[in-house]
Amino acid sequence: MENIVKILSVINVTHNVKCFRLSKPKGYRFEPGQATEVSIKKPGWEEERRPFTFTSLNAWDYLEFTIKIYTDHPGVTNELNKLVVGDELIIRDVWGAIAYQGEGYFIAGGAGITPFIAILRQLHNDNLIKSNQLFFSNKTAQDIILHNELDNILRSGAHYILTKEDNPLYTTGFINKDFLLTRITDFTKPFYICGPDKMVADISTIVAELGASSEQVIFEK
Repeated sequence: MENIVKILSVINVTHNVKCFRLSKPKGYRFEPGQATEVSIKKPGWEEERRPFTFTSLNAWDYLEFTIKIYTDHPGVTNELNKLVVGDELIIRDVWGAIAYQGEGYFIAGGAGITPFIAILRQLHNDNLIKSNQLFFSNKTAQDIILHNELDNILRSGAHYILTKEDNPLYTTGFINKDFLLTRITDFTKPFYICGPDKMVADISTIVAELGASSEQVIFEK
């Protein structure tokens, strides 16, 4: 089922990430972590569908997507970058395998944080953040999406790793086996993993080797 939604606001989040807030169809609901296929309501773009994760909560009176913009080729996000308040998008039914299954470890790479934003916002809203931990890898500090909000939600449970910048305020390197062994002691808790395909595959394999069961490793299959 298709729904036409209007852009209510466009907010710059980082140098290459934008937040789009949209009108919300009556009765439209999703689970935190889920996504939908989005296209632009413009001639030639209606069938150019791309999956984006909701970063809003069901209690809000608008929908929100937080999207990394790629301007190096004439694709959908480059076209999204040109849109303004009043322009329209097409959204469809919701889907997605990333859902909260209990206290554990969230591991994200770059824009892979987006499925976790609504989950963490909902947990924070419900006072259930507890001892959940986030390990968030980015190239540089300026790439970190919603840094201040994640700090506020997770406090000491927010950990940032930079792969292409030496910065004394952050850990430099990669989330690999040695990294996980020095920071995680309980591999029976859920692992929520989202990022580039190779990162998801590599980390999923590593945590399985370290004792995580297949049911406890949650990612978009």
